[in-house]
Amino acid sequence: MKSDKLIRIAIRSIIRTKMRSILTMLGIIIGVGAVICMVAIGQGAQSRIEQSILNLGVNMVVITPGTSSSGGVSRGAGSLNRLQVADAEKLAEEGMLLSAVSPVTMTGGRIRGGGGNWHAPLYGVDVTYENIRDWPVATGQWFDQSDIRSARKVCLLGSTVASELFPDQDPVGQQIIVRDVPFDIIGVLESKGQTASGDNQDDCVIAPYTTVQKRLAGRQFIAQILGSAWSPEDVPAAMEEATTIMRESHSLADWEDDDFTVRNQSDLADAATGTTEVMTLLLAAIAGISLLVGGIGIMNIMLVSVTERTREIGVRMAVGARPGDILRQFLVESVVLSILGGVVGVALGYGGSWLVAYLTGWPTAIDTVAVGVALGFSATVGIFFGFWPARKAAGLDPIAALRYE
Repeated sequence: MKSDKLIRIAIRSIIRTKMRSILTMLGIIIGVGAVICMVAIGQGAQSRIEQSILNLGVNMVVITPGTSSSGGVSRGAGSLNRLQVADAEKLAEEGMLLSAVSPVTMTGGRIRGGGGNWHAPLYGVDVTYENIRDWPVATGQWFDQSDIRSARKVCLLGSTVASELFPDQDPVGQQIIVRDVPFDIIGVLESKGQTASGDNQDDCVIAPYTTVQKRLAGRQFIAQILGSAWSPEDVPAAMEEATTIMRESHSLADWEDDDFTVRNQSDLADAATGTTEVMTLLLAAIAGISLLVGGIGIMNIMLVSVTERTREIGVRMAVGARPGDILRQFLVESVVLSILGGVVGVALGYGGSWLVAYLTGWPTAIDTVAVGVALGFSATVGIFFGFWPARKAAGLDPIAALRYE
C-alpha cells in the first residue's frame, strides 16, 4: 500500500477517535513543548551572560592582587596587594601586545548632588579606560591627560547615579560632593546594564585616578590594572607578556610565586556559560522524560486500538492484505500521532517561551536545532513505541480475527 494512502487512513482513524487521540498526544505535546521552552530559557540566559561579559570590555586583560598565606593556609584571592600605578605605567611602556592600560583605584561613600544623596563606588582611572571598557559617553565628554596630570576634580556619572541624583535633567556642568570633595560633572556614561554576577555597572562615578588617589583614597596600592589586547587572538599572548612584565616590576625571583593574578573576560565567560549549559541540558533531560511517558501512552492506546479493530484486521487480511501491510498501517498511525503531537508541542514551546519572557523579563532564545531534535525524537518515539502494537496486529490469525467479538 502506498505511503500517502496509509497516512490518509491513519488520519481518518485519529479523527474518528478525537478525544482519545488528543489524550494520547498529550504526553508528546507536553514533552516537546517543555524541551523547547527549557532550552529557550537556557539559551537566553547564556546569551545574556555572554553579552554582559562583552560589556566588561574589548579583549580585556585584568590584573588583580594575588593571594597570601599564613601558616600554610591561604587568606583568599586579593589578600596580597602590591599593585601600584608604576606597574601600569611599565605595562603601558613595555607591553607590545597591549593597546591600552589603565590603573584602577576604588573608593566610595555618600554622594551629594542635585538636592539628593546616593551611595556608589568611585573609580579612579586613566583616559584609556574609555577604550578598554568600550564605554562612550551619552552626554558630555571624557577627561583628558591634562586632567590626569593636574589631578582635576572632574568626574563622569554612570546612568544610574545620574538618574538618582539628577532626575529629568542633564547633570553635565553641575557638581557632586564625594566625602566633602567637590567634583565637576563633565559627562554621563551610556548605560552598560548588569554584569553576569548581577552587579549594576551604571551605579558608579568615574574620575581621574590621580585625583582619587590624592583626594580620597590616600593609598599607595591600587585595586587592579586593566589592559586591552590588540585583538581577541592576542589575548593569551598578552596575558603571558603582562605576567612577565609584572614579575619583573615586582622583582620576583624564578622560584617565587606570582603576587598578582592575570585573567581575561573569556575565563569568566567560559565559567558562566559552562554552568548555564549544564543547567540547560539538565532541564532538557527532565523535560525529555515527558516524551518517554508520552511514548508509553501511545503504545498503550495502540494496543487498545489493535484489540478494538481485530475484526477490521481480519477483514483486511481476508481480502489480501499481507502482514507487512497491517504492520505499516499501525506503525504509520503511531508515527502520525507522535508527529502531530510534536507539531502542537512546538507551538506550545514557542508560546511558553514568549510567555516566560513577557511575564518575567528573562531573555529566551529558541534554538532551531532543539526544535528539530524534539520533532525527530517525537517521531522516533512513535516508531519505537508503536512497533510492538503494529507487530501484534500483523501477527493476528485471519480466521481468529474474523471470529473476534
